[in-house]
Amino acid sequence: MANFSQTSWGRVVTLFAIAILTCFTVVACQLGSGDVPTDNVIRVGSKDFTEQLILGELYAQLLEAQELPVERKFNLGGAPIAHAGLVKGEIDLYPEYTGTALLTILKEPNNPNPQQVYTTVAQAYEQKHNLVWLNPAPMNNSQALVVTTATAKKYDLKTISDFARQASKFRMIGPPEFEAREDGLPGLKSVYGDFKLKAYLATDPGLRYQALTSDQADIVVGFATDGEISALDLVALEDDRGLFPPYQVAPVVRQPVLETYKAIKGTLNALAPKLTDETMRRLNYEVSGEGQEPQAVAERFLQETGLLKPSA
Repeated sequence: MANFSQTSWGRVVTLFAIAILTCFTVVACQLGSGDVPTDNVIRVGSKDFTEQLILGELYAQLLEAQELPVERKFNLGGAPIAHAGLVKGEIDLYPEYTGTALLTILKEPNNPNPQQVYTTVAQAYEQKHNLVWLNPAPMNNSQALVVTTATAKKYDLKTISDFARQASKFRMIGPPEFEAREDGLPGLKSVYGDFKLKAYLATDPGLRYQALTSDQADIVVGFATDGEISALDLVALEDDRGLFPPYQVAPVVRQPVLETYKAIKGTLNALAPKLTDETMRRLNYEVSGEGQEPQAVAERFLQETGLLKPSA
């Protein structure tokens, strides 16, 4: 048998160590989709608009009241970014809308039935991504095209069909993703005709209504629970051809996190029935219209509903 020098044995040990390290690296990469909870903390995410920031705070504060460890990872961007973060395990839960999941994430056809939409997305998320949808709230934050009362009267606008026939007269303002979403401009043109706008202005969600009321835009891509609709006496056009599906909101959670922190399910499900359209409009306007902080608005609401004890 050949004799190995001390140097040769050192090389063998080094190569063996590298091989072991490579194996662990491969396994780690395979678990990179967030198969197990990490950092001993629940990372609560949200998208980048007022309602999501409030919902994220509601979730985070309720979990903290249960003495669960929480890290806030808010303002992530649109649905594709937030969903990707959840699948990769970069966040552990965030509020999502059933209609967004159906059309934008799953690429399924529209369905006007709220229960069927919820069942479809819940089953698909569990089978494809090991993600769990908790109970949906009764609120329906469907997308809406919103104009001032003066614009509605001037152009006789009551429905989206009325708008589509005169689309070339209007500057529309909304989030960047609306230009590509299946329930955005492509969907509108598919259902209401291949109209052409005077302009589409992509902007931060928080600036939409300011642009509308200052005559920088004529029509806003809004949501049915936007507080400005009631507060500013605006008009939401009727979706007379049924483009927009139901948009109930619910926490979407990674299954391993639910198994590790069992209190999450009951805690967040207790919030769901209290989130109605009117309630969400009020909370949204307290932030977007009155300039209050989402954290303070969420805390006060949870105390009012008895879900959180008043601060000492």
